Amino acid sequence: MARKDGAEQSYIPLGIFKLRIPFIHYRFETPEAIQAIFMCATCLGAIPVLTEYLGVPYEIAWSMVIINGALYFLHALLGDPVVPGWVTPAIPIVLAYLGNYQIGPDRIKAMVALQLIVGLIFFIMGVTGAANKLMKAIPASIQSGILLGAAIAAVEGEFKVGARFGLYPISICISGLLAYFLLFSSTFQAMRRKNAAIDAIGKYGMLPAIVLGIILGPLFKEISLPNIEIGTFIFIPKIDDVLNAVSPLRLGFPDVSLYIAAIPTAIAAYIIAFGDFITTDALIGEASKSRPDETVDFNANRSNLISSFRNFIMAIVAPYTQLCGPLWAAVTVSTAQRYKEGRSAMDSIFSGVGTFRLVTAISVSIIPVASLVRPVLPIALSITLLVQGYACTTLAMKMCKNETDMGIAGVMGAVLATKGAAWGLAVGIILHFLLSFNFEKRAGAK
Repeated sequence: MARKDGAEQSYIPLGIFKLRIPFIHYRFETPEAIQAIFMCATCLGAIPVLTEYLGVPYEIAWSMVIINGALYFLHALLGDPVVPGWVTPAIPIVLAYLGNYQIGPDRIKAMVALQLIVGLIFFIMGVTGAANKLMKAIPASIQSGILLGAAIAAVEGEFKVGARFGLYPISICISGLLAYFLLFSSTFQAMRRKNAAIDAIGKYGMLPAIVLGIILGPLFKEISLPNIEIGTFIFIPKIDDVLNAVSPLRLGFPDVSLYIAAIPTAIAAYIIAFGDFITTDALIGEASKSRPDETVDFNANRSNLISSFRNFIMAIVAPYTQLCGPLWAAVTVSTAQRYKEGRSAMDSIFSGVGTFRLVTAISVSIIPVASLVRPVLPIALSITLLVQGYACTTLAMKMCKNETDMGIAGVMGAVLATKGAAWGLAVGIILHFLLSFNFEKRAGAK
Protein backbone atom coordinates (compact mmCIF):
# COMPACT_ATOMS: atom_id res chain seq x y z
CA MET A 1 0.00 0.00 0.00
CA ALA A 2 1.54 3.30 -1.13
CA ARG A 3 2.34 5.94 1.47
CA LYS A 4 1.77 9.61 0.83
CA ASP A 5 4.78 11.82 1.44
CA GLY A 6 5.01 12.77 5.12
CA ALA A 7 2.30 10.34 6.21
CA GLU A 8 2.46 7.29 8.46
CA GLN A 9 2.94 3.86 6.87
CA SER A 10 -0.46 2.22 6.20
CA TYR A 11 -1.87 -0.13 8.84
CA ILE A 12 -5.03 -1.74 10.23
CA PRO A 13 -5.96 -0.04 13.55
CA LEU A 14 -6.33 -2.38 16.55
CA GLY A 15 -6.59 -0.02 19.52
CA ILE A 16 -3.08 0.84 20.68
CA PHE A 17 -1.70 -1.61 18.12
CA LYS A 18 -1.23 -0.98 14.40
CA LEU A 19 -1.36 -4.19 12.37
CA ARG A 20 1.05 -4.23 9.42
CA ILE A 21 1.21 -7.34 7.25
CA PRO A 22 4.39 -7.95 5.23
CA PHE A 23 4.09 -7.59 1.43
CA ILE A 24 0.77 -5.74 1.95
CA HIS A 25 1.58 -2.85 4.28
CA TYR A 26 5.31 -2.69 3.56
CA ARG A 27 7.72 -4.00 0.99
CA PHE A 28 10.47 -6.63 1.25
CA GLU A 29 13.99 -5.19 1.72
CA THR A 30 16.71 -7.39 0.22
CA PRO A 31 19.71 -5.98 2.19
CA GLU A 32 17.94 -6.59 5.52
CA ALA A 33 16.97 -10.10 4.37
CA ILE A 34 20.57 -11.02 3.53
CA GLN A 35 21.81 -9.53 6.82
CA ALA A 36 19.20 -11.54 8.68
CA ILE A 37 20.38 -14.85 7.24
CA PHE A 38 23.82 -14.37 8.78
CA MET A 39 22.83 -12.34 11.83
CA CYS A 40 20.66 -15.21 13.01
CA ALA A 41 24.01 -16.43 14.36
CA THR A 42 23.47 -14.11 17.30
CA CYS A 43 19.98 -15.51 17.94
CA LEU A 44 21.42 -19.02 17.86
CA GLY A 45 24.05 -17.82 20.34
CA ALA A 46 21.45 -18.42 23.06
CA ILE A 47 21.82 -22.19 22.57
CA PRO A 48 25.05 -22.72 24.57
CA VAL A 49 23.68 -20.59 27.43
CA LEU A 50 20.42 -22.57 27.52
CA THR A 51 22.21 -25.91 27.45
CA GLU A 52 24.63 -24.89 30.21
CA TYR A 53 22.26 -23.13 32.61
CA LEU A 54 18.99 -24.99 32.07
CA GLY A 55 20.60 -28.35 31.35
CA VAL A 56 18.65 -29.02 28.15
CA PRO A 57 20.03 -30.89 25.10
CA TYR A 58 21.16 -28.96 22.00
CA GLU A 59 18.04 -29.73 19.94
CA ILE A 60 15.72 -28.66 22.76
CA ALA A 61 17.64 -25.39 23.10
CA TRP A 62 17.50 -24.92 19.31
CA SER A 63 13.74 -25.45 19.41
CA MET A 64 13.46 -22.81 22.13
CA VAL A 65 15.40 -20.36 19.95
CA ILE A 66 13.02 -21.00 17.04
CA ILE A 67 9.96 -20.36 19.25
CA ASN A 68 11.52 -17.15 20.54
CA GLY A 69 12.44 -16.13 16.98
CA ALA A 70 8.84 -16.41 15.83
CA LEU A 71 7.69 -14.12 18.66
CA TYR A 72 10.15 -11.39 17.61
CA PHE A 73 7.93 -10.70 14.63
CA LEU A 74 5.12 -9.47 16.92
CA HIS A 75 6.77 -6.05 17.17
CA ALA A 76 6.72 -5.12 13.47
CA LEU A 77 3.36 -6.88 13.10
CA LEU A 78 1.71 -4.80 15.84
CA GLY A 79 3.29 -1.42 15.09
CA ASP A 80 6.60 -1.22 16.97
CA PRO A 81 9.29 0.27 14.64
CA VAL A 82 12.27 -1.67 16.02
CA VAL A 83 14.25 -4.87 15.70
CA PRO A 84 13.52 -6.47 19.10
CA GLY A 85 15.94 -8.71 20.95
CA TRP A 86 17.05 -9.87 24.39
CA VAL A 87 17.49 -7.88 27.59
CA THR A 88 21.17 -8.37 26.82
CA PRO A 89 22.90 -6.41 29.64
CA ALA A 90 20.71 -8.26 32.17
CA ILE A 91 21.97 -11.70 31.14
CA PRO A 92 24.82 -11.76 33.72
CA ILE A 93 22.35 -10.76 36.44
CA VAL A 94 19.91 -13.50 35.38
CA LEU A 95 22.62 -16.16 35.28
CA ALA A 96 23.88 -15.14 38.74
CA TYR A 97 20.31 -15.43 40.05
CA LEU A 98 19.91 -18.89 38.50
CA GLY A 99 23.19 -19.96 40.11
CA ASN A 100 21.36 -19.96 43.47
CA TYR A 101 19.33 -22.98 42.36
CA GLN A 102 20.31 -26.53 41.54
CA ILE A 103 20.28 -27.30 37.84
CA GLY A 104 17.13 -29.19 36.93
CA PRO A 105 13.46 -28.53 37.79
CA ASP A 106 14.33 -26.13 40.64
CA ARG A 107 16.37 -23.86 38.39
CA ILE A 108 13.83 -24.02 35.57
CA LYS A 109 11.01 -23.03 37.93
CA ALA A 110 13.16 -20.15 39.21
CA MET A 111 13.54 -19.01 35.60
CA VAL A 112 9.79 -19.30 35.01
CA ALA A 113 9.07 -17.19 38.12
CA LEU A 114 11.55 -14.53 37.02
CA GLN A 115 10.25 -14.27 33.46
CA LEU A 116 6.60 -14.16 34.53
CA ILE A 117 7.33 -11.26 36.91
CA VAL A 118 9.33 -9.45 34.21
CA GLY A 119 6.37 -9.93 31.85
CA LEU A 120 4.00 -8.60 34.52
CA ILE A 121 6.09 -5.44 35.00
CA PHE A 122 6.12 -4.82 31.23
CA PHE A 123 2.35 -5.38 31.14
CA ILE A 124 1.58 -3.01 34.04
CA MET A 125 3.79 -0.30 32.56
CA GLY A 126 2.11 -0.64 29.17
CA VAL A 127 -1.54 -1.03 30.14
CA THR A 128 -1.51 1.83 32.67
CA GLY A 129 0.25 4.19 30.28
CA ALA A 130 3.01 4.65 32.83
CA ALA A 131 5.73 3.86 30.29
CA ASN A 132 5.18 6.96 28.14
CA LYS A 133 4.77 9.14 31.23
CA LEU A 134 7.97 7.75 32.73
CA MET A 135 9.83 8.39 29.46
CA LYS A 136 8.88 12.07 29.64
CA ALA A 137 9.47 12.39 33.39
CA ILE A 138 12.97 10.93 33.60
CA PRO A 139 15.63 13.68 33.45
CA ALA A 140 18.09 13.67 30.54
CA SER A 141 21.03 12.96 32.88
CA ILE A 142 19.42 9.75 34.20
CA GLN A 143 18.28 8.60 30.76
CA SER A 144 21.83 9.17 29.55
CA GLY A 145 23.23 7.30 32.57
CA ILE A 146 21.05 4.26 31.85
CA LEU A 147 22.27 4.20 28.24
CA LEU A 148 25.88 4.68 29.29
CA GLY A 149 25.61 1.92 31.88
CA ALA A 150 24.28 -0.46 29.23
CA ALA A 151 27.15 0.56 26.94
CA ILE A 152 29.83 -0.01 29.57
CA ALA A 153 28.31 -3.34 30.63
CA ALA A 154 28.14 -4.54 27.02
CA VAL A 155 31.75 -3.70 26.21
CA GLU A 156 33.26 -4.61 29.58
CA GLY A 157 31.54 -7.98 29.45
CA GLU A 158 33.48 -8.86 26.29
CA PHE A 159 36.91 -7.93 27.67
CA LYS A 160 36.84 -9.16 31.25
CA VAL A 161 38.88 -12.20 32.29
CA GLY A 162 37.44 -15.40 30.83
CA ALA A 163 35.16 -13.55 28.40
CA ARG A 164 34.89 -14.09 24.65
CA PHE A 165 37.66 -11.67 23.66
CA GLY A 166 40.20 -13.83 25.47
CA LEU A 167 39.04 -16.86 23.50
CA TYR A 168 38.76 -15.28 20.04
CA PRO A 169 40.95 -12.14 20.22
CA ILE A 170 41.96 -11.78 16.57
CA SER A 171 38.54 -12.53 15.09
CA ILE A 172 36.68 -10.24 17.50
CA CYS A 173 39.21 -7.41 17.25
CA ILE A 174 39.39 -7.23 13.46
CA SER A 175 35.71 -8.01 12.81
CA GLY A 176 34.60 -5.56 15.51
CA LEU A 177 36.75 -2.77 14.08
CA LEU A 178 35.32 -3.45 10.63
CA ALA A 179 31.77 -3.22 12.04
CA TYR A 180 32.61 0.14 13.64
CA PHE A 181 34.11 1.41 10.38
CA LEU A 182 31.13 0.31 8.27
CA LEU A 183 28.49 1.74 10.59
CA PHE A 184 30.02 4.82 12.17
CA SER A 185 32.92 6.11 10.05
CA SER A 186 32.38 9.43 8.25
CA THR A 187 35.24 8.42 5.93
CA PHE A 188 33.37 5.28 4.89
CA GLN A 189 30.18 7.27 4.31
CA ALA A 190 32.12 9.61 2.03
CA MET A 191 33.57 6.60 0.20
CA ARG A 192 30.06 5.24 -0.31
CA ARG A 193 28.95 8.41 -2.02
CA LYS A 194 31.82 8.20 -4.49
CA ASN A 195 31.94 4.46 -5.26
CA ALA A 196 28.99 2.22 -6.21
CA ALA A 197 30.75 -1.01 -5.11
CA ILE A 198 31.57 0.40 -1.67
CA ASP A 199 28.02 1.72 -1.39
CA ALA A 200 26.71 -1.80 -2.10
CA ILE A 201 28.84 -3.16 0.78
CA GLY A 202 27.56 -0.43 3.10
CA LYS A 203 23.95 -1.47 2.54
CA TYR A 204 24.55 -4.68 4.46
CA GLY A 205 25.44 -3.08 7.79
CA MET A 206 27.30 -5.48 10.07
CA LEU A 207 27.04 -8.42 7.69
CA PRO A 208 30.55 -8.01 6.17
CA ALA A 209 31.99 -8.04 9.71
CA ILE A 210 30.20 -11.32 10.51
CA VAL A 211 31.41 -12.86 7.24
CA LEU A 212 34.96 -11.72 8.08
CA GLY A 213 34.63 -13.47 11.44
CA ILE A 214 33.64 -16.70 9.67
CA ILE A 215 36.83 -16.39 7.57
CA LEU A 216 39.26 -15.23 10.26
CA GLY A 217 38.16 -17.68 12.98
CA PRO A 218 39.28 -20.85 11.20
CA LEU A 219 42.26 -19.06 9.61
CA PHE A 220 43.72 -18.22 13.03
CA LYS A 221 42.43 -21.49 14.53
CA GLU A 222 40.15 -19.71 16.97
CA ILE A 223 37.08 -21.58 15.73
CA SER A 224 36.59 -24.71 13.65
CA LEU A 225 35.56 -24.75 10.01
CA PRO A 226 31.77 -24.92 9.59
CA ASN A 227 30.38 -28.36 8.88
CA ILE A 228 27.51 -27.45 6.57
CA GLU A 229 24.67 -29.98 6.68
CA ILE A 230 22.86 -30.20 3.35
CA GLY A 231 20.54 -33.20 3.75
CA THR A 232 17.48 -32.06 5.70
CA PHE A 233 16.61 -28.42 5.04
CA ILE A 234 14.28 -27.36 7.87
CA PHE A 235 14.60 -28.24 11.55
CA ILE A 236 11.11 -28.72 12.97
CA PRO A 237 11.10 -27.53 16.58
CA LYS A 238 10.40 -30.33 19.05
CA ILE A 239 7.53 -28.58 20.80
CA ASP A 240 6.40 -31.55 22.85
CA ASP A 241 9.95 -32.25 24.02
CA VAL A 242 10.38 -28.58 24.96
CA LEU A 243 7.18 -28.67 27.01
CA ASN A 244 8.31 -31.85 28.78
CA ALA A 245 11.75 -30.40 29.51
CA VAL A 246 11.07 -26.83 30.66
CA SER A 247 7.41 -25.81 30.56
CA PRO A 248 5.54 -25.22 33.85
CA LEU A 249 2.53 -26.78 32.11
CA ARG A 250 4.33 -30.11 32.51
CA LEU A 251 6.77 -29.49 35.39
CA GLY A 252 4.38 -27.48 37.54
CA PHE A 253 4.36 -23.78 38.36
CA PRO A 254 6.80 -22.23 40.88
CA ASP A 255 5.95 -21.87 44.56
CA VAL A 256 5.16 -18.42 45.94
CA SER A 257 8.61 -18.29 47.56
CA LEU A 258 10.27 -18.45 44.13
CA TYR A 259 8.22 -15.51 42.85
CA ILE A 260 9.20 -13.47 45.91
CA ALA A 261 12.87 -14.38 45.50
CA ALA A 262 12.77 -13.34 41.83
CA ILE A 263 11.38 -9.83 42.42
CA PRO A 264 14.70 -7.94 42.91
CA THR A 265 16.24 -9.51 39.80
CA ALA A 266 13.06 -8.83 37.80
CA ILE A 267 13.07 -5.16 38.81
CA ALA A 268 16.76 -4.84 37.90
CA ALA A 269 16.09 -6.49 34.53
CA TYR A 270 13.24 -4.09 33.81
CA ILE A 271 15.34 -1.06 34.75
CA ILE A 272 17.92 -2.25 32.22
CA ALA A 273 15.22 -2.96 29.63
CA PHE A 274 13.82 0.52 30.19
CA GLY A 275 17.09 1.79 28.79
CA ASP A 276 16.07 0.13 25.51
CA PHE A 277 12.94 2.29 25.33
CA ILE A 278 15.12 5.36 25.80
CA THR A 279 17.51 4.08 23.12
CA THR A 280 14.65 3.39 20.73
CA ASP A 281 13.12 6.80 21.24
CA ALA A 282 16.50 8.42 20.57
CA LEU A 283 17.30 6.23 17.55
CA ILE A 284 13.90 6.67 15.88
CA GLY A 285 13.86 10.37 16.64
CA GLU A 286 17.31 10.86 15.12
CA ALA A 287 16.50 8.77 12.03
CA SER A 288 13.20 10.60 11.50
CA LYS A 289 15.04 13.90 11.14
CA SER A 290 16.54 12.54 7.90
CA ARG A 291 13.21 11.16 6.66
CA PRO A 292 10.45 13.79 6.59
CA ASP A 293 8.66 11.57 4.07
CA GLU A 294 7.48 9.22 6.85
CA THR A 295 5.87 9.86 10.22
CA VAL A 296 7.06 7.12 12.58
CA ASP A 297 5.03 6.47 15.74
CA PHE A 298 7.04 4.92 18.56
CA ASN A 299 4.84 4.32 21.59
CA ALA A 300 6.59 3.04 24.72
CA ASN A 301 3.28 1.71 26.12
CA ARG A 302 2.75 -0.39 22.99
CA SER A 303 6.32 -1.66 23.08
CA ASN A 304 5.92 -2.62 26.75
CA LEU A 305 2.75 -4.58 26.01
CA ILE A 306 4.29 -6.51 23.11
CA SER A 307 7.36 -7.29 25.24
CA SER A 308 5.05 -8.51 28.02
CA PHE A 309 3.25 -10.87 25.61
CA ARG A 310 6.56 -12.37 24.52
CA ASN A 311 7.79 -12.86 28.07
CA PHE A 312 4.51 -14.44 29.20
CA ILE A 313 4.47 -16.87 26.26
CA MET A 314 8.13 -17.84 26.65
CA ALA A 315 7.76 -18.29 30.43
CA ILE A 316 4.89 -20.72 29.89
CA VAL A 317 6.28 -22.57 26.87
CA ALA A 318 10.08 -22.21 26.92
CA PRO A 319 11.56 -20.04 29.73
CA TYR A 320 14.43 -18.07 28.23
CA THR A 321 17.56 -17.01 30.11
CA GLN A 322 18.02 -13.99 27.80
CA LEU A 323 14.50 -12.69 28.57
CA CYS A 324 12.45 -10.89 25.89
CA GLY A 325 13.51 -7.29 25.45
CA PRO A 326 12.16 -4.45 23.30
CA LEU A 327 15.30 -3.77 21.26
CA TRP A 328 18.26 -5.34 19.47
CA ALA A 329 20.23 -2.11 19.50
CA ALA A 330 23.05 -3.08 17.12
CA VAL A 331 20.75 -4.18 14.29
CA THR A 332 18.28 -1.36 14.85
CA VAL A 333 21.25 1.03 14.53
CA SER A 334 22.31 -0.69 11.31
CA THR A 335 18.76 -0.53 9.91
CA ALA A 336 18.32 3.10 10.96
CA GLN A 337 21.59 4.05 9.26
CA ARG A 338 20.34 2.71 5.92
CA TYR A 339 16.88 4.20 6.52
CA LYS A 340 18.51 7.64 6.75
CA GLU A 341 19.70 7.26 3.14
CA GLY A 342 16.22 7.98 1.84
CA ARG A 343 13.08 6.32 0.54
CA SER A 344 14.82 4.83 -2.49
CA ALA A 345 17.13 2.94 -0.11
CA MET A 346 14.41 1.83 2.36
CA ASP A 347 10.77 2.64 1.75
CA SER A 348 9.70 2.56 5.40
CA ILE A 349 11.33 1.83 8.74
CA PHE A 350 8.80 -1.03 8.96
CA SER A 351 9.96 -2.54 5.67
CA GLY A 352 13.46 -2.72 7.17
CA VAL A 353 12.70 -4.05 10.66
CA GLY A 354 9.83 -6.25 9.44
CA THR A 355 11.92 -7.90 6.74
CA PHE A 356 14.81 -8.50 9.12
CA ARG A 357 12.74 -10.20 11.78
CA LEU A 358 10.67 -12.20 9.29
CA VAL A 359 13.82 -13.64 7.71
CA THR A 360 15.60 -14.34 11.02
CA ALA A 361 12.50 -16.19 12.23
CA ILE A 362 12.83 -18.46 9.20
CA SER A 363 16.65 -18.64 9.10
CA VAL A 364 17.13 -19.98 12.63
CA SER A 365 15.32 -23.15 11.57
CA ILE A 366 17.19 -23.68 8.26
CA ILE A 367 19.70 -26.44 8.94
CA PRO A 368 22.35 -25.42 6.35
CA VAL A 369 22.30 -21.83 7.67
CA ALA A 370 22.45 -22.90 11.32
CA SER A 371 25.30 -25.32 10.62
CA LEU A 372 27.20 -22.65 8.64
CA VAL A 373 27.09 -20.05 11.40
CA ARG A 374 27.31 -22.42 14.38
CA PRO A 375 31.11 -22.04 14.90
CA VAL A 376 30.93 -18.25 14.69
CA LEU A 377 28.07 -17.81 17.22
CA PRO A 378 30.24 -16.36 20.03
CA ILE A 379 32.09 -13.99 17.66
CA ALA A 380 28.82 -12.71 16.17
CA LEU A 381 27.44 -12.10 19.67
CA SER A 382 30.56 -10.16 20.63
CA ILE A 383 30.35 -7.96 17.54
CA THR A 384 26.72 -7.06 18.21
CA LEU A 385 27.51 -6.18 21.84
CA LEU A 386 30.46 -4.00 20.82
CA VAL A 387 28.27 -2.17 18.29
CA GLN A 388 25.58 -1.75 20.94
CA GLY A 389 28.17 -0.29 23.31
CA TYR A 390 29.29 2.31 20.76
CA ALA A 391 25.77 3.27 19.69
CA CYS A 392 24.49 3.62 23.27
CA THR A 393 27.49 5.76 24.19
CA THR A 394 26.94 8.23 21.35
CA LEU A 395 23.22 8.47 22.08
CA ALA A 396 23.92 8.97 25.79
CA MET A 397 26.28 11.87 25.07
CA LYS A 398 23.80 13.52 22.68
CA MET A 399 21.09 13.45 25.35
CA CYS A 400 23.17 15.46 27.83
CA LYS A 401 22.25 19.15 27.87
CA ASN A 402 25.26 20.42 29.83
CA GLU A 403 28.43 19.35 31.65
CA THR A 404 26.49 18.50 34.80
CA ASP A 405 24.37 16.00 32.86
CA MET A 406 27.54 14.49 31.39
CA GLY A 407 29.12 14.06 34.82
CA ILE A 408 25.99 12.51 36.33
CA ALA A 409 25.60 10.17 33.36
CA GLY A 410 29.24 9.08 33.54
CA VAL A 411 29.19 8.25 37.25
CA MET A 412 25.75 6.66 37.10
CA GLY A 413 26.71 4.57 34.06
CA ALA A 414 29.86 3.28 35.73
CA VAL A 415 27.99 2.34 38.92
CA LEU A 416 25.17 0.70 36.96
CA ALA A 417 27.64 -1.39 34.95
CA THR A 418 29.69 -2.49 37.95
CA LYS A 419 27.20 -2.67 40.85
CA GLY A 420 23.90 -3.36 39.09
CA ALA A 421 20.82 -1.48 37.93
CA ALA A 422 19.39 -0.72 41.38
CA TRP A 423 22.63 0.90 42.61
CA GLY A 424 23.09 2.79 39.35
CA LEU A 425 19.58 4.22 39.41
CA ALA A 426 19.90 5.25 43.07
CA VAL A 427 23.19 7.05 42.41
CA GLY A 428 21.72 8.79 39.34
CA ILE A 429 18.65 10.06 41.23
CA ILE A 430 20.70 11.33 44.16
CA LEU A 431 23.21 13.10 41.91
CA HIS A 432 20.45 14.64 39.81
CA PHE A 433 18.73 16.26 42.80
CA LEU A 434 22.03 17.20 44.41
CA LEU A 435 23.66 18.76 41.34
CA SER A 436 21.09 19.63 38.69
CA PHE A 437 18.78 21.41 41.13
CA ASN A 438 21.60 23.69 42.24
CA PHE A 439 22.71 24.20 38.63
CA GLU A 440 19.23 25.31 37.55
CA LYS A 441 18.93 27.61 40.54
CA ARG A 442 22.26 29.31 39.72
CA ALA A 443 21.25 29.64 36.05
CA GLY A 444 17.98 31.29 37.06
CA ALA A 445 19.81 33.73 39.37
CA LYS A 446 21.91 34.96 36.46
